Amino acid sequence: MMTHYVILANFTAKGFRAVKDTGNRAQVFRSMAQKMGVTVKNIFWTLGRYDVVLILEAPSDEKVAGLMMKLGTLGNLTTQTLRAFTEEQIESLISKL
Repeated sequence: MMTHYVILANFTAKGFRAVKDTGNRAQVFRSMAQKMGVTVKNIFWTLGRYDVVLILEAPSDEKVAGLMMKLGTLGNLTTQTLRAFTEEQIESLISKL
């Protein structure tokens, strides 16, 4: 079963200087994720506290951690990773209480 992740991201100063390239960077990120075994379900550019929200699926936390570390080395975004549970997964967890 695939695990879901919500990534909240903000542009760094470097990322803002090259904001015109954000679409191209998104495509590079999708390719990088795929090579690392992570599926990018959606990328949203947002208004408010965060500049970008990513929705990912992966077989393990380690795959996503590796991808986020690699993304961080590019210097365009700072990120916060949230492990997300589907309704079915949370019901399964609750049933064990």
